[in-house]
Amino acid sequence: MRAWALWALPLLCRASLAVLPAKPENISCNFYYKKNFTCTWSPEKEVGYTWYTVRRTHRHGNTSDICTSSSENGTSCSFLSSITIPNNYTIQVEARNADGAVESDITHWYLNTIVRIEPPTIISVQPVLGLKRMLQIRWERPPLAPASSDLMYCLRFRTASSARWMDVSFEEEWDGYQTYTLMGLQPFTEYVVALQCVAKKSKFWSGWSSEKRGTTEEEAPFGLDLWRVLGPVREDGRRPAKLLWKKARGTPVLEKTLGYHIWYFPEDNTSLTETVNLTEPANTTGQQLELLLDDKAYRVSVVSYNSLGQCPAATLRIPAVDEKASLCIEAVQTHLTQDQLVVAWQSSAPDVDTWMVEWFPDLDAEPSAWCWESVSGARNWTIQQDTLEPFWCYNISVYPMSQGRVGEPYSVQAYVKEGVPSAGPVTKVENIGVRTVTITWKEIPKSQRNGFISSYTIFCQAENGKEFSKTVNTSILRSDLESLTRMTSYTVQVMASTSAGGTNGTRINFKTLSMSVWEICVIASLVGGGLLVLTVLATVYSLKRPHKRRRLCCPDVPNPAESSIAMWRGDDPKRVLTLKDMDDSVSSEEDRVLKPCSAPRDLIDKLVVNFENFLEEVATEESGKGQESVLGGEKNEYVSSPYRPYCAPGDSPLGPAQGGEEGPPTLYLKNSVTTREFLVSEELPEQTKREI
Repeated sequence: MRAWALWALPLLCRASLAVLPAKPENISCNFYYKKNFTCTWSPEKEVGYTWYTVRRTHRHGNTSDICTSSSENGTSCSFLSSITIPNNYTIQVEARNADGAVESDITHWYLNTIVRIEPPTIISVQPVLGLKRMLQIRWERPPLAPASSDLMYCLRFRTASSARWMDVSFEEEWDGYQTYTLMGLQPFTEYVVALQCVAKKSKFWSGWSSEKRGTTEEEAPFGLDLWRVLGPVREDGRRPAKLLWKKARGTPVLEKTLGYHIWYFPEDNTSLTETVNLTEPANTTGQQLELLLDDKAYRVSVVSYNSLGQCPAATLRIPAVDEKASLCIEAVQTHLTQDQLVVAWQSSAPDVDTWMVEWFPDLDAEPSAWCWESVSGARNWTIQQDTLEPFWCYNISVYPMSQGRVGEPYSVQAYVKEGVPSAGPVTKVENIGVRTVTITWKEIPKSQRNGFISSYTIFCQAENGKEFSKTVNTSILRSDLESLTRMTSYTVQVMASTSAGGTNGTRINFKTLSMSVWEICVIASLVGGGLLVLTVLATVYSLKRPHKRRRLCCPDVPNPAESSIAMWRGDDPKRVLTLKDMDDSVSSEEDRVLKPCSAPRDLIDKLVVNFENFLEEVATEESGKGQESVLGGEKNEYVSSPYRPYCAPGDSPLGPAQGGEEGPPTLYLKNSVTTREFLVSEELPEQTKREI
């Protein structure tokens, strides 16, 4: 018994460790007509290497064959021969690995229900001649479709400008033609079509055929929307008017427009009608016309035409220059939804049911193009946000219209998206004082605002000090800063803010004053007042003591003729005092060195008298050399200003050294105090005259 247990133990361990493949499930088979019969199953991936055997039984169980595959090639297998229709198949899949085999359940397949065919091939998509809004689609039957099976088709179509498909299903008709006609389409519209098919009783549709395009026939044009943009009146009284027109809102493009007819005339004189014809190729950049009108009211009409006719005329009235339009719009609001900008307005005129909405970007320069759209039966208007530029401000105006007359507009501004300004304000500093300063700045250009400016904030910081700020609204472009410190350097800048954030402007440095103008005026007034008081006191004092004022302004000049130095010695008029009569200290040899002493009071008079003696000696020496004497018989002339005569080298200007010698009589004392006259000979040498 123990020996038998030892022999069976390895077999039991081997059986317990065996891993069989997973049982094939979810078997699905497809019959590709005249190609193959393919079956798939799950699981799609085994843990180990697995062989698959697919056993097919057909012809009522009398015939069978197999198809082999492996886990490396995937969980599918195809039969390539002996495929007939109609027929019934039974399919069973066996999975085998090194540890054993597992079989699936038996499945039954009816070929007509699993047959797949190729998609049809569309030959043409063309309009039906003489019939409007129709397209005829022609195609070929799939060549591998079972001849014994009827086909069903599904046709899908859409306009070329739309992504929304519409479809229609129909059965095959054996009338020799594979065609189908689409009706109720839009005229002069391009359509895209595609086709797929399926055999009757089959549950597998073919793929979609290649897309094909076709255009319906055109019709006579529909109506137009007409608008105008008026310019300023010129000096000659005329004004420019730009006419704009386009397809009426909501009307499809039904034709190929060949051109336009425009008529305009004064409202009070229809005989002055002007006609302008425009062809579409010549006006591809835009449907517009510029006119130059006078100050009267005008009527304008525009029609478009093609080969089939023309549309109804669109008319508009242009008011006179001095005409005042009525305002019936009370308010306009704008708000953003998830992907749209909505404009809504309120009106006090219930009979007005047509409005014109005009919008253009608010830039620093005049806009190059205007956008406009007519609204009827509503008091709101929407536009997709992606059609407008982000960070641009748009001017939106709503005009009421009644019987071709345009009323007064109501305008607002809007952004579809706001951002921080691209640049900050340009800042300037004015009126710098001791404790105050004025900060001014300029508005940011419209192209750099990127949103509505909500406020301005002034940041100011002292050198090595704390920063403080001040916020003002957008209507203020200057602000005064107070409570500053005297003689202190400051840095200031202005930040412009939108709902998305702010941007700082230029940074400016300034320094407060040490003294204000008022303080300087006060100090100057005090100093000037003090000087004025001193002047008044001095004037009063001088009026009370006029002799002191006269002595101060006009001092007395002594008369040499009345000086005591001019007293004559004895009866001889030729005898005058010389330098020897002065103090003995002057003539002594050893006292020639200058010594500090007080000068005599009549020293100047003594020097003048000796200078006159020196002149007489010079005249005597000149006469001794063969020249005529200065005091000779020749006619003398007077010189009215004293002059130092020419002196030979070594001579002293004070006269000869022998002080006791008497000289000729002098004429000095005969002159007045203010005029010193000297006799000069007319025949003196030229050099002496030049010196004199």
